[in-house]
Amino acid sequence: MNASPLTPPVSHVEPPPPSGPRIWAELRKSLAWVREGKQFKEGQLFLLLAVIIGLFGGLSVVLFRIAIDWTRLLAFGSGLNPPWTRLLLVPTIGGLAVAYLVIRFFPRARGSGVNQTKAAVYIFDGYIPFNTVIGKFITCALAIGTGQSLGPEDPSLQMGAGIASALGRRLRLSREKVRLIAPVGAAAGLAAAFNAPISAVIFVIEEVIGNWNAGVLGAIVLSAVSSVIVSRWFLGDQALFRIPAYHLVHPAELLAYAALGVIGGVSSIAFVKLVAYARPRLKALPRWTQYVQPAVAGLLIGIIGIWFPQVMGAGYGFIDQAMHDQFTWQILALLAAFKILSSSLSFVSGTPGGMFAPTLFIGAMLGGAVGSVEHHFFPWLTGGLGAYALVGMGTLFAGFLRVPLTSVFMVLEVSGNYSIILPVMISNTIAYLISRQYQETSLFDLLSRQDGMDLPSMEERREEISVHVEDAMHAYQGAVLNIEEPLKTAVARAEESTEDFVFVEDGLGKWFGMTREDLRSQARTLPEGATLRSVLPHDPLPHVHPDHALEEAMRRLGDLRLLPVVNRANFHKLEGVVGLPDILRAYRAAGWV
Repeated sequence: MNASPLTPPVSHVEPPPPSGPRIWAELRKSLAWVREGKQFKEGQLFLLLAVIIGLFGGLSVVLFRIAIDWTRLLAFGSGLNPPWTRLLLVPTIGGLAVAYLVIRFFPRARGSGVNQTKAAVYIFDGYIPFNTVIGKFITCALAIGTGQSLGPEDPSLQMGAGIASALGRRLRLSREKVRLIAPVGAAAGLAAAFNAPISAVIFVIEEVIGNWNAGVLGAIVLSAVSSVIVSRWFLGDQALFRIPAYHLVHPAELLAYAALGVIGGVSSIAFVKLVAYARPRLKALPRWTQYVQPAVAGLLIGIIGIWFPQVMGAGYGFIDQAMHDQFTWQILALLAAFKILSSSLSFVSGTPGGMFAPTLFIGAMLGGAVGSVEHHFFPWLTGGLGAYALVGMGTLFAGFLRVPLTSVFMVLEVSGNYSIILPVMISNTIAYLISRQYQETSLFDLLSRQDGMDLPSMEERREEISVHVEDAMHAYQGAVLNIEEPLKTAVARAEESTEDFVFVEDGLGKWFGMTREDLRSQARTLPEGATLRSVLPHDPLPHVHPDHALEEAMRRLGDLRLLPVVNRANFHKLEGVVGLPDILRAYRAAGWV
């Protein structure tokens, strides 16, 4: 039986070569030094590796962009209008070549790359074979360069993660660090492809990791910044698009952006449902059809391209034209519709490539169309059409990919204009809510489940109802004693208490606890004038505050019977206590167990 293409070898650490460059030996020696007990240096080494990963990730994206451009130039020539025969034959032949390479040599290169990176983090201990990086580079450059309606950003994310994974294994990092290093590389690849480090960092945290993990956040930021520096060094520091000036002409113009949010949300649903419907059906066809599915998709895209060549490839140049009012609203609407169709054809056929660029293209065309219609009927209320195209890009991002934070920061970072924040938030929020209402599962979760993987749903994680200590704690009816209290008095007060467990506060915010029986037995062996200090345990109890998450209370509780719940503004005040039965009762009430 053949192993699944996603199944890693038994060990997540590749054996080192018999002899290697001196640099690897020195780095491994440093790591051995760390493992001997100097763990405080490991975090610094991780940050250094993040910079190195960013440099390699940025360089790989530069080469990837050049490979795509050269492939497109060789395939279609340098003319503005290639002959129709090339428009039909090039994507068809390119599809055949890509399918052969993916099936025979690079099975892990299939897909966009986002879910594959998440699977590496959550299932395979950060393992991404380096031949996946090579395969992704070759097949995606060939696919996008020959006209498949996909983009380079998602593949760049996976290539960056693969480079980071290979480096971590080569240096024999611990399993935890190898698992964390893949998102660091993912941020590097995406930042260089987008030329937008902030958006890349937020996307990786929002979609790949799912939380603001302080242990990896600094490394992600360093890798993203260093990769962008490399890409700008070679490709220039120009933004992906020439952003026209924006200003809000009249508050009533916000209604047009709200309408754009509705249109973007509906279009997002149509896009997701088309992919969700067609992808499993094509995968269920006989295996031999996988050799021809990308070719058929390429042929159909070529047919569309005879009339609308703009839908072929990533289409960044045409996004720029839409921002500068180069198309009528009818053409913009048709381009958006045909891009949804062509990108769906490419993606569901198994052609490697990303969905970021198609999403941006569709959003820009829809935004431009809405702006043009608004300008036609209400010219005195409408600002520049480029602003509508720009906001439309974020709108589709929020509705289709369901990453609301990334969608807002992407528009702000690309435009460099904070004044556009209000239209962006209005339109993106409406599109996101519509998508949530009528499409239960987000795209990435949907794709992972179709592939038989139950990856963590980052959207569900973000919206989980947190249960806090204040939801579980109960009032403490027993005695709260002072550490300097005479032992005899303390025993008497404890005997009057209805609680079998007593708490002692030392006057400095530290809390101790012991059972009434232990206090009684200790008092028998000590002289008359002894105080509570002489019988207390050496270590104070851990305590929690009412707003702490219940998971933190469980972690601190350990084998203890009760935890004191202390007021944040007054460490001497006991708000209540919490124990394991309280925690379980709160979880049941929240529907978690």
